[in-house]
Amino acid sequence: MVTRVLVTGAAGRIGRAVLALLAERGVEANALVLDDPGDLGRLGARLVVTGDAADPETVRRSLDGADAVVHLAAIPTPERNTPQEVFSGNTLATFSVLEEAGRAGVRHVALASSWGVTGLPWTGDPAPHPPYVPVDAAMPGQVEDPYGLSKQVDEVTAAMMARRHAMSVVCLRYPYVGGFEERLRAHAALVTEQPADGARDLWTYLEVGDAARAALLALRVTQPGAHVVHVCAPEILVPFPTEELMRRFHPTTRVLRPLPGRTAPVDTAAARRLFGFTAERLIDG
Repeated sequence: MVTRVLVTGAAGRIGRAVLALLAERGVEANALVLDDPGDLGRLGARLVVTGDAADPETVRRSLDGADAVVHLAAIPTPERNTPQEVFSGNTLATFSVLEEAGRAGVRHVALASSWGVTGLPWTGDPAPHPPYVPVDAAMPGQVEDPYGLSKQVDEVTAAMMARRHAMSVVCLRYPYVGGFEERLRAHAALVTEQPADGARDLWTYLEVGDAARAALLALRVTQPGAHVVHVCAPEILVPFPTEELMRRFHPTTRVLRPLPGRTAPVDTAAARRLFGFTAERLIDG
């Protein structure tokens, strides 16, 4: 049973939700952040360490007493930093966190991967299409950007570290994440008005509380290895039939099975099977 969790990137959107959920469940938490916003203790962090997740000594200090890790620290897009900063920062942070966690005896890690590994969000193609839907973890990527590449490398690093330290590392391919009042409703309104703006994400989303719950459920996986899963809400963000959207915006994509109504064109069965996750917080709920 997990008793204390290190949350890297704890000041971010998902990180704060993870801290709050740990506190609600009575599980102690350590926080690793680049800059301390000053309120993480109120969210439940017992220890707040400030520094770079790529630095082994900083990671070692932040692991004090932890028996599990939720690794969220990353530069989240390729748009505001240099390509070198995005790729090297993200991949070295993941390597350092997993290596130091393994050396400290941690055997349960949830790692934030991303829809970005598909390559669809930031490819230079003005209208990229997935080869098939529902998208699954086996689908070949179309990555042309340093962020998507960094997340691909993170998943390979997870597989190596799982072998090296006999760890369970669950790589959660998060889609567009936010709170309903914070950003999801505004994004839904924008994409409903201009459905093309959601085509790269296949109109998928995940509410931030569900994103946090998925991370904590992933820590229950006992089978060693790297487990790559997609997580998203079961229905798309916009009030249009999924198959109609696919025909309109992804005409060359093969639809492998029926997608009735607003069914999300992403296969989340692996997350249900591996750790029992199904999104519960829906925009229409």
